[in-house]
Amino acid sequence: MRTRALLLDASLVVISLLDVWVHVDTEEGLFRMACALLAAASLALRHRLPWLTFLLALPTTLFTDASFATLVALYTLSSLTRSRATLVCCALAVAACDLTWWSWPAPEFADVTDPYDLIIVTYSLATAAAPVFLGQLVQARRELSLRLAEISETRENERALLAQRAVARERAELAREMHDVVSHQVSLIAVRAGVLQVGNRDPETKEAAATIRRLSVQTLDELRHMVGVLRTGAGRPTELTPQPSLTDLPRLVDTSGIEAELHTDLPEDLPPPVQRAVYRTVQEALTNVRKHAPGTTATIRLRHRDGTVRATVTNTPPDRAALTLPGAHHGLIGLRQRAELLGGTVTAGPTTEGGYELRLELPADGIHPTAPGTGAVEPAGPA
Repeated sequence: MRTRALLLDASLVVISLLDVWVHVDTEEGLFRMACALLAAASLALRHRLPWLTFLLALPTTLFTDASFATLVALYTLSSLTRSRATLVCCALAVAACDLTWWSWPAPEFADVTDPYDLIIVTYSLATAAAPVFLGQLVQARRELSLRLAEISETRENERALLAQRAVARERAELAREMHDVVSHQVSLIAVRAGVLQVGNRDPETKEAAATIRRLSVQTLDELRHMVGVLRTGAGRPTELTPQPSLTDLPRLVDTSGIEAELHTDLPEDLPPPVQRAVYRTVQEALTNVRKHAPGTTATIRLRHRDGTVRATVTNTPPDRAALTLPGAHHGLIGLRQRAELLGGTVTAGPTTEGGYELRLELPADGIHPTAPGTGAVEPAGPA
């Protein structure tokens, strides 16, 4: 755009010089030639100093017949000025200079009583008015373009607000469904487990019932958090899941409902995304062990070596057949996505003893181009 403007200004200067070459004779005097050349050169300043350009170009219309530079200067001034009274005065000044032939010491003026001179006056006024009207038209077009751009931006904002409103409505409906269906069923499980715990004298049964009730209550707490998040409008940021840290791992292991050992030497000052990734990996692994390997024991090892965090969850072979439970099989996919966002990897597979092992490796600094906190969205908790 700037290159185009420079080329246009250079072209106008060249055309003005040609106008001087055609209409100004060297025999008319150096003063007239100097005024014409100054007017042509001043066009290079017409965008930055439009008033100065007009004032430098106006004398050439008074002293010579080369008026191209003056008309260009008047057009530029009209395209940048909002005061119409000022533009009328400038146009009249240009017309007056065009109708006056300066011959020192007495200038000659056009005779408006002569019909022929009256035609010349009309022509001069029309010539001076043309660049003013053209400049005002260009200014109006420029302002109209700006208004249209503002209207388009406003419409885009309205579409975004409507989309956010639709999402908020869907979130509220989803929250209502989760509260009405899932919360009701989990609450019944917790109540039944409490009745079983109180009404049964078998220690193992009472312990199992207490575990079921504790897990149900924990699930209800997390579910209430999710329902609150879904009912929150899109206007303010909110966490999509509870945000655990490494200090919550012992409680997670103790309430997992399986026999598990935790061995860790991880520092507590790891970045929050890394801590959440480790926590969610252990949580998903223990959930899979509880669902698919009943009666097994698990070992969790967390290590920090050479700037890398390694988490390994290994379980022994199950001692009985697993119950068929519903599942979307998205847990490991979510873990792998979370690890990739942090620049790490997740691998899983059976062991030679017949058990299963889940391994996580992450850079300890948690810095990655698409890591959470740099514009990417963290995956949710285990499925």
